[in-house]
Amino acid sequence: MTKNNLKSSVGDEAMITVAVVQMPVVLGDKEKNLAKTAELSRRAVNDGAKLLVFPELCNTGYVFNSRQEVINLAEKVPDGNSILFWEALATELQVYMILGVLEVDAGKFYNTAVLIGPDGYIGSYRKLHLFYREKLYFEPGNLGLPIFSLPFGRVGLLLCYDLRFFEAGRILMLQGADIICAPTNWLVLFDRFGFDEHGFAMQHYATMVMANINNIFIACANRVGQERDTTFFGKSLIVSPSGWPIGGLASESGEEILLAKINLMEARIGKSKNEFNDIIRDRRHDVYDEMLGYLGHRYPY
Repeated sequence: MTKNNLKSSVGDEAMITVAVVQMPVVLGDKEKNLAKTAELSRRAVNDGAKLLVFPELCNTGYVFNSRQEVINLAEKVPDGNSILFWEALATELQVYMILGVLEVDAGKFYNTAVLIGPDGYIGSYRKLHLFYREKLYFEPGNLGLPIFSLPFGRVGLLLCYDLRFFEAGRILMLQGADIICAPTNWLVLFDRFGFDEHGFAMQHYATMVMANINNIFIACANRVGQERDTTFFGKSLIVSPSGWPIGGLASESGEEILLAKINLMEARIGKSKNEFNDIIRDRRHDVYDEMLGYLGHRYPY
């Protein structure tokens, strides 16, 4: 079967409208934050979205002052109240949702992303690379880099700072991910993290390069607003396998829903760049390990 025939024969089932939900979060007010996720979910679904991505720690807030705050706000996955709320919402709306949650497990705390679908909780990912003061409160993720097979394609999850690590995106691609969904809390921190004349920050360029070198979609949902002494700069985006944005940049300070109707087949059949080059076949396994030393892999190709 040729690539063109492949795209036409299975393309419809790989079509999906992705919504990146950029929202404010109130520190410590789970009830208000959960209500906001429900409100914005309904808006996104009314616009045709079937896969929704929300920001990092969107049920609790992010800028903690003490371990006691973390203890008070953390919940178990998948039995916590936030997960149960989102399960009911996803069932009602018949939608898939990725959301950031503060998880507790056996007395340890994790910055976690959960995947929930029409039939309930599907799975979770714990942030591997902890940023700045996260190291004071969270344990590094210990669930590896899982892939979730959904009716329309294969989804990988990352969280914010993970996008700065080439290895994470490459391993997800090698396991067959069509799209990486990344809840983020991109924030204004230190003078050297600014925007260029196009409005892009380094976080955007890192995401765009990761999408390009892996020929994969990436959807990043950032926060907006102020929390204690921290400002979150919005500018969420959805990136195509070319590396160029197809949704966003969103505004710097406004609540916003970005939508993109995408065909995940572009990620599957686009690894071959021309008659001579393919980004999987051209890798030099005689020089470096096929899976970069990752032990939790599967081999879909």
